[in-house]
Amino acid sequence: LSTGEFSVTEVEEKERLWEELERVRPSELLVPQTEVDSWKQKGGPDHPFLLTGLEDWTFSYEYAYDLLREHFRVSSLQGFGCEGLKSGICAAGAVLAYLRQTQKGSLPHINGLCRYYISDYMIMDPVTQRNLELLFPLQGGNKETTLLSVLDRTKTSMGGRLLKSWLLKPLTDITRITEREEGVEELVKDSTLRRNLIEIIGEIADIERLVARVCCGRANARDLVALKNSLCLVPALRHNLASVSSPILCSAREQLLDVQEIVNLIDRAIMDDPPVSLTEGGLIKPGFNSQLDELRQISSSGKDWIAKLQAKERQRTGISSLKVKYNKVFGYFIEVSKANLSKVPEDYIRRQTLVGAERFVTPELKEYESKVLGADEKMIQLEYEIFVDVRQKAAAWAEKIQKIARSCALIDVLCSLASLAVSSNYVRPTVDEGEEIKIVEGRHPVVERFLPEGNFVPNDTYLANSTDQILIITGPNMAGKSTYLRQVGLIVLLAQIGSFVPAKSAHIGVVDRIFTRVGASDSIATGESTFLAEMNETANILNNASSKSLVLLDEIGRGTSTFDGMSIAWAVTEFLHNCSRARPRTLFATHYHELTELELILERVKNYNFAVKEWKGEVVFLRKILPGGCDHSYGIQVARLAGLPPEVIQRAKEVLANLEENELTPNRISKKAKGRHSAVASARQLNLFEPEHPVIEEIRKIDPASLTPLEALNKIDEWKKRIE
Repeated sequence: LSTGEFSVTEVEEKERLWEELERVRPSELLVPQTEVDSWKQKGGPDHPFLLTGLEDWTFSYEYAYDLLREHFRVSSLQGFGCEGLKSGICAAGAVLAYLRQTQKGSLPHINGLCRYYISDYMIMDPVTQRNLELLFPLQGGNKETTLLSVLDRTKTSMGGRLLKSWLLKPLTDITRITEREEGVEELVKDSTLRRNLIEIIGEIADIERLVARVCCGRANARDLVALKNSLCLVPALRHNLASVSSPILCSAREQLLDVQEIVNLIDRAIMDDPPVSLTEGGLIKPGFNSQLDELRQISSSGKDWIAKLQAKERQRTGISSLKVKYNKVFGYFIEVSKANLSKVPEDYIRRQTLVGAERFVTPELKEYESKVLGADEKMIQLEYEIFVDVRQKAAAWAEKIQKIARSCALIDVLCSLASLAVSSNYVRPTVDEGEEIKIVEGRHPVVERFLPEGNFVPNDTYLANSTDQILIITGPNMAGKSTYLRQVGLIVLLAQIGSFVPAKSAHIGVVDRIFTRVGASDSIATGESTFLAEMNETANILNNASSKSLVLLDEIGRGTSTFDGMSIAWAVTEFLHNCSRARPRTLFATHYHELTELELILERVKNYNFAVKEWKGEVVFLRKILPGGCDHSYGIQVARLAGLPPEVIQRAKEVLANLEENELTPNRISKKAKGRHSAVASARQLNLFEPEHPVIEEIRKIDPASLTPLEALNKIDEWKKRIE
């Protein structure tokens, strides 16, 4: 409502609906009145949307279709690409009906319905958005540690909103990605153009929301002045873009339309520094309206007229102490002391008697009073009427102004990404439909921001569905595994929003979805343990990943016993490798060093490790990823770095040595893992659920239509006895 953007889409699966709601983050959800309770149960703590119930008929297709046609003044919705969207049209019609009911206006700034396809954008479920820390830090606190905070160098609120939208909706269309990259590249190369655009954009207000306020009848005079001042900068923007060559910047230039007529009207009509209130006057410039000027003349000349009248009456009556006064009760009056009452002329009309004086009026004074007192009220009312008229005229330009707003937001975002690329040494990636993800000297865009320049250790990445599909990454805690996984995900995401990326070079085979399984914690609200939450996330990956997906796994199976956890991790890796439906590109960081043996068994699994050096009993983390596995976790050394008491560290070393001597070695464990299908292993794992009763299978197979009522009753009686 605040920007006039009106979009519609449809989803086929309920899971996708929740993912889309999480991405859009609506402040309010409209549902049929009869389904409010059901939606409240579906929502829960993870989806705290305000639910508003509307009459069920508001969602009827015929009503919605006719309402949309009438609002947009079209004969069909075919021009919006929405003709076949039955559910989408019902939803859009309900939204429009609700806005009309609550806003009490025609909503001229909502002048189009844009259909978008979810398949045009990379999917990132709420878990992935949180794990990659796109908008919010994982542990709360400082938002400076999010990707958005690194990217956002926009100068306008419009640009900030658009950048956030891009971040949550990375593209999968290579053509659109390339268009954005070309725009950023042109601004990277032309520093003069970039600086000029940033300087101009920085002076532009949030015209997207200003025009919405104008159209809703909520804009005050200061809003109109802000709108005028911003639109005055459009010619300068257009001039600076005159020689651009990238299609996206050329398109932005063409959307900077000529609105000088409404700029001139606001400039002539509205004071340069008007008050916030619309009911106290001071809104309209002198010379804009002759009737208003006349009323102002009457009001401002009142003191002079009274002084002249007082002098004239003193001379006429010979009463030197005569005074012309005003109060709110009696209005204007002439006050004469009791000692001078004999000199009062016959045309004086007594109004009030006081202890030491009398108050009078004259026909001339009464006539002037009616003019002056009426003038102030008329002046304020007329100013308001003139302002409303100007505001309505501005609303008629809403469609053109919205195009300008979208163009300014786009220029702002492209300049922001270009500035970041220049200052942080980002490069333009190659994005295509291929299977490879090849990153040379990639860096984590957020982590490197908080390190001294040059201190971040860059790392390479190579993934390909047909050769290096799964990288198993081992190494100690604090070595950089989690940072590396997120780094790859963020570089892919940046490439697909059209940004340059933190690397020496990058070639990205387009990704349709990023999955993350990073860390875990109990979900008290939903009653999930750490391990169950972890398994739910893993199941989502295995059931929904495609060959174009990117899977980032940071440990699987930590929330259960060592053997159970390792067995699950092993089986998950095999599934991702062997599944004929999808073989997603996968990074799997693990402390189960036994999994490195999968490289010998599965052809597309490769081992990598984060290098460390042991020096004088100390562990030095090199932060560098190297080919090959690692068979040490250095957990005790990390525990010592964390400050555990020396006696605890010493005892841990003794226990570790004892365990290793008792043949709990990697080789023996891996043999047990390889024998995971044995009957002994199966016997150790008891089923958590009772076996299904035979009656259930009989009920599942029976055909109710083939039974007579008597046969059905007999069957039910038989089943009841068997169950008991």
